[in-house]
Amino acid sequence: MPKIGDMALQARGFERWAEIADGLDDPELATFMRGISGDLMAEKVLSAIFGNSPFLTQLCLFDPAFVRRLLTDGPDATFPAVLAELEAETAPQTDMAELMKSLRLAKRRVALLAAMADITGAWPLENVTGALADFAEAATRQALRFLLRREAAKGDLVLPHPEDPEKGSGVLILGMGKFGARELNYSSDIDIIVFYDHEKMEYRGRKTLGECMIAATKDLVKILDERTAQGYVFRTDLRLRPDPGSTPVAISLAAAEIYYEGFGQNWERAAMIKARQVAGDAETGAYFLKFLKPFIWRKSLDFAAIQDIHSIKRQINAHKGGRSIAVAGHNVKLGRGGIREIEFFAQTQQLIWGGRVPEVRCCRTLDAIRALAAMGQVEEKAVEELDEAYRFLRQLEHRLQMVDDKQTQTLPDNPQRLAEIAAFSGFQSVDDFAAALVKRLQTVEGHYARLFEDSPSLASSGNLVFTGGENDPETVATIAAMGFAGADTVCATIRGWHHGRIRATRSTRARELLTELTPSLLQALAATSNPDDAFLRLDEFLSRLPAGVPVFSLFYSNPSLLELVAELMGNAPKLAEHLARHTTQLDAVVAPSFFEPPLPADKLVEDLDKALNEAGDIQEVLDVSRRWAADHKFQVGVQTLRNMLEADRAARAFSDIADAVLTSLCPKVEDELARANGRVEGGQWVILAMGKMGGHEMTATSDMDLILIYDCPDPATESVGGRPMAASAWFARLTQRIVNALTAKTAEGTLYEVDMRLRPSGNSGPIATSLVSFDRYQQESAWTWEHMALTRARVVCGSPELAAKVSAIIHRTLTAPRDTDTLVADVADMRERMAREHKAANRWEVKHLRGGLVDIEFTAQWLQLHHGAGHPDILACNTRDVLERACAAGLISRGDHDSLVEAWRLWSAVQLVLRQTLAGAFDEATAPQGLKEVMARATGLIDFKTLVDRMDDCAKAAHEVFERLVGTPGKAARERMGESDKNVT
Repeated sequence: MPKIGDMALQARGFERWAEIADGLDDPELATFMRGISGDLMAEKVLSAIFGNSPFLTQLCLFDPAFVRRLLTDGPDATFPAVLAELEAETAPQTDMAELMKSLRLAKRRVALLAAMADITGAWPLENVTGALADFAEAATRQALRFLLRREAAKGDLVLPHPEDPEKGSGVLILGMGKFGARELNYSSDIDIIVFYDHEKMEYRGRKTLGECMIAATKDLVKILDERTAQGYVFRTDLRLRPDPGSTPVAISLAAAEIYYEGFGQNWERAAMIKARQVAGDAETGAYFLKFLKPFIWRKSLDFAAIQDIHSIKRQINAHKGGRSIAVAGHNVKLGRGGIREIEFFAQTQQLIWGGRVPEVRCCRTLDAIRALAAMGQVEEKAVEELDEAYRFLRQLEHRLQMVDDKQTQTLPDNPQRLAEIAAFSGFQSVDDFAAALVKRLQTVEGHYARLFEDSPSLASSGNLVFTGGENDPETVATIAAMGFAGADTVCATIRGWHHGRIRATRSTRARELLTELTPSLLQALAATSNPDDAFLRLDEFLSRLPAGVPVFSLFYSNPSLLELVAELMGNAPKLAEHLARHTTQLDAVVAPSFFEPPLPADKLVEDLDKALNEAGDIQEVLDVSRRWAADHKFQVGVQTLRNMLEADRAARAFSDIADAVLTSLCPKVEDELARANGRVEGGQWVILAMGKMGGHEMTATSDMDLILIYDCPDPATESVGGRPMAASAWFARLTQRIVNALTAKTAEGTLYEVDMRLRPSGNSGPIATSLVSFDRYQQESAWTWEHMALTRARVVCGSPELAAKVSAIIHRTLTAPRDTDTLVADVADMRERMAREHKAANRWEVKHLRGGLVDIEFTAQWLQLHHGAGHPDILACNTRDVLERACAAGLISRGDHDSLVEAWRLWSAVQLVLRQTLAGAFDEATAPQGLKEVMARATGLIDFKTLVDRMDDCAKAAHEVFERLVGTPGKAARERMGESDKNVT
């Protein structure tokens, strides 16, 4: 049984339970409810629910009569009765709204039943997931029967058996994934594919049969998926159908047969392992599943198919142990050692052996592993350990989802929330829970990694001859076989290298080293997503080398360095470009410290100060600072590419680099100005970072949003020394010189782009702002959007005394009381204007995407301005910190916090990778596969498809929260304010 995660939540649950009992007209039910405290087991069950799950609590309070029935009769008797009652109620139904209501009320009962059976241990995992799948099947069947009867009633469709609409209908619905395997998790969606046999169906409508079936399928999804006042039945996904981007939602069997015979992919074969008919014509279903067997289960796998399966495996980062697993924030499904790895462990081997050994063609994951063990492919110990780990992880997955009925598998990274999940899972402490979880994750990870041990090598055999005046045909064939599309060009270029056409290969020793390196070099490039592009970048890199022996010797003695360079060339064009311009960077890469965690901010400042103090004139200072920043950005970029840094840690590292640049460079610029124009006696200045820099959320290409604020005893005073200047002019000159020092293009490039438009009055205001003006502007003239921007402001460098004054002004501004309607209307209006001006072309524009970074940042900024007066502790520069504090203060619900933080983490990781790897927009269709893999790894997900699905889900959830908290209230406030204006008039 679970422990109590939140005692206050438990107490409120029992209070509401008692209030409902007091208001009932049914004395028998009221007596039962009041008597719970005398029934030890019943009280323990409700305590576990009330103390851990707001969602289950609501289900109990909504239907206490069903709670009594369930506690009295038990789940074994109650579940079939619920299904029977549902069928009796929906079979004669002719009104879609009433059908939807009946299905949703039944779903509530099944959700509560399955949760109680799971929580109390009355049912093993198979019964829990099986019951959820059986109800999903019953709901899908009732929806389909209703639609078939409706079409028949209109005269559009002739049903061979009106009393049994599905029989002989020619319509087939396949359940896929966990639905097909009867392994649905607690808040799972259902994957289905709708097929129809046009030769079997008698259609008499005015439209085509295809149009009729498409419309019916959309209504089927509406019946199951649409949220009404009663909730929803199941989120329904149709994307596992053939070529979902270009095919209708309902597919004819004839078209499906053509597709699977000629175009079906290996990943679709893996998906079809779990396919099961869940509704429709049994005869058509049996025929089609029989047709699919040769597609799924091949008697003898051709070499390309085996390679494809192994390539799928290589896309997933498998570890053989030795690395720690962080519990907080871990995804128990998609993360390391998670449920997906157990499923893939079974599926991959099923594809290989299922064609010859029918016994392994099992839908359920654990059944498949046992069948593989029976044929000698899996050790008995592995079966026992994977079985136990799978049950543990699935039960934990259910606990995560039962809290708020959210389709999540991610553990909270908030300590209190994590402690509550540990308690809900039956553990006395977080440490006990973490130890038990990590043990299972590492066990799974170890078994899963062994799948990779026998993967075919990517090394190629064949000729690699680069002598003579023409390309060797067998060498060209060998290179082509490795995966290079332009094998002739590759061969000719390498011959050019061997002929000394670049400086790096003009020595005999360099060419000897190159001869030994070439096979490894080609294999490393071939392993990238686009070998030809990677090769072209490598050619550019080698062409810039003044000499080849040092670099080739590095490659020869450090094979991992060669792999890294190939990875950069193939998957990260911007990092590759940096390496091509700074070939000496390779020396740093081989140093052990390169792959150590980035230095903290104070150590970075020490390091840069040391480098700048050795510089001569200001020009050398500028060059040194640029080399230093580029090297450190490169280090963070490589570590991110290698998935050694999580997105928020990398963003902090990029921000720390920027902070160090300002902290160390600005005093040098001030000294240079002082030599020409003296100093303002008693004058002080600070630089305020805004935007992503202020929030410690920078990427590799972020600019600096800055404001320079100064203070001096007498604004009319002049500087002392050199050519005197008025104080205001002196600080303006300092600001301009700092901007120039950051943006000027030298031989080492630029440091940062600088944006100072967030200063008071924007571009029309003075470039340097006095403390008095800054204070007055914030109190009297600033717009709401400027105060929103101020939530991310922080002092980076300058006078500590002035920094304290500026911080106090910011704090006073953000904690000032505000008119609620005006504030929410302003925030919502600004977001709508931004949405009109910056429409996201696709999901990868994660900043402006609805539900993207802007929506989340606006939500966090609104929270601070709205609640800052009463809850000043929520103020923070970093978006995630604000959301954490707002949740801890009870200003947003845990569910909203989780939706926003999960989306924020995902968008941050995607943006971080794209900004440091691509110069232009990301095109899903043409992007390198390796880059897709990098993004999937950086987001903690297994593959690119999972990432795409997760992005869509996160965007939808985050946008819903924004609209509910800000967008909709903002519109309502505008209307109220408009009515008020009319009344005044």
